[in-house]
Amino acid sequence: MHKPKVVLGVSGGIAAYKACELLRRLTESGHDVRVVPTESALHFVGAATWSALSGHPVSTEVWADVHEVPHVRIGQGADLVIVAPATADILAKAAHGLADDLLTNTLLTARCPVVFAPAMHTEMWEHPATQENVATLRRRGALVVDPAVGRLTGVDTGKGRFPEPAELFEVVRRVLGRGGDAVDAAQDLAGRHVVVSAGGTREPLDPVRFLGNRSSGKQGYALARSAAARGARVTLVAANAALPDPAGVDVVPVGTAVQLREAVLKAAADADAVVMAAAVADFRPETYATGKIKKKDGEDPAPIALVRNPDILAEIAGDRPRVGQVVVGFAAETDDVLANGRAKLARKGCDLLVVNEVGERKTFGSEQNEAIVLGADGSETPVPYGPKEDLADTIWDLVVQRLA
Repeated sequence: MHKPKVVLGVSGGIAAYKACELLRRLTESGHDVRVVPTESALHFVGAATWSALSGHPVSTEVWADVHEVPHVRIGQGADLVIVAPATADILAKAAHGLADDLLTNTLLTARCPVVFAPAMHTEMWEHPATQENVATLRRRGALVVDPAVGRLTGVDTGKGRFPEPAELFEVVRRVLGRGGDAVDAAQDLAGRHVVVSAGGTREPLDPVRFLGNRSSGKQGYALARSAAARGARVTLVAANAALPDPAGVDVVPVGTAVQLREAVLKAAADADAVVMAAAVADFRPETYATGKIKKKDGEDPAPIALVRNPDILAEIAGDRPRVGQVVVGFAAETDDVLANGRAKLARKGCDLLVVNEVGERKTFGSEQNEAIVLGADGSETPVPYGPKEDLADTIWDLVVQRLA
């Protein structure tokens, strides 16, 4: 079988040690990885480590093995190039086409998808020069994954943290899954802002109890990862999802349906597409007990009065804050799945409705999903049982068609 050829460029930042974990995940999953560090990177992780983990010789120089023309051949033969970590220096060199070492030469000769995973101090990331370089690279078709927010070198905290290697691996896998030389097609959401809701809302009864549902958030997170790998700026409104933040995604944690509504409406103001994958509670308790509701011997519990939660999907679909915005809803049904789905599509007024059958052992918490995507134009797109990321890509394919 063909082993995808991945070039892992490593520039000189403290996060270089985390790239070892990314390299391990790539090699163990069957990728043929060639590590190309900068000279500065070797101050953090030595050439022997990269060579041992990749199974390939490591060099920073264009003058090594000149007869093999490595400064041309490495980039030409790659299926994907990822620079992780990418410092402000390497972003500037790549944006301006400089080629003073093996990595920058490789970037100029690569005709495959190129991914940058920046890691630096917040001030460096936010500097206008860095932001202009990032914009230039994105305009040329590169995928620049926004850094995470968190602890940086020393006591500093802010945006600039290297994304978790496991999540970067997912980015690589999704970009490769989008297809080889079709760089432009792989970045068909570049320049777009999309909002995804995920997880299940919880409506508190008292300080220790709540009304909730079985949603894990996995489908929404798959949608966020897929959109990020296709070049979108992604806002993920996550309701009680105990999942790692996807690389390059702005995650907004919420708890209740009212909180989710507020966050989604705020993010949707400039969004090109909104995908409501979260399982939003239809009802919430009319009153909240400030103390734990006690069990009393010999007495039945008092009835719990419920009130309706806001219909967020119908609100967004009916009053879109942006012209041309595509709105996607989800319908989790237990019976008469398709009939109920068609009725909900008409009632909500969204462009697409993803209909699937749910239950205790169906969809919720699973890595797999099966659905039919109904379109307001009368279309039906069945998605067979398979990984949730496959359904995510199908949904984005349909969204891209409508954005176009």
